[in-house]
Amino acid sequence: MKKLLYGVLLEIAVCTLSFAQPALADASTGLAAKGAKIFSANCAACHQGGNNVVAANKNLKADTLKQYGMNSVAAIVAQVTNGKGAMPSFKGRIQEDDIKAVAAYVLDQSAKGWKK
Repeated sequence: MKKLLYGVLLEIAVCTLSFAQPALADASTGLAAKGAKIFSANCAACHQGGNNVVAANKNLKADTLKQYGMNSVAAIVAQVTNGKGAMPSFKGRIQEDDIKAVAAYVLDQSAKGWKK
């Protein structure tokens, strides 16, 4: 009986882990969509298409993000949360998880050259 129980538990564990990857892929797709909506509502006025209307040289293109050390989720989250220079702080205005979604969206779009 114990062998049967262990076998069933092992089967459940294997099935659960086997199906975890597609769920993660769907979550990242959902994160990008969520980030796109938040970006459109809060960031696009200054950063439409990955540009920067205030400081053109500080755009959201992949090479520029890399040049300024902003090519990670953590760096973008810190910038959006705390602001810097002409960039205002969004701390308290956008929830932390939403800021992470925006950061993921920015990195995704910069990798695509901001083409839909």
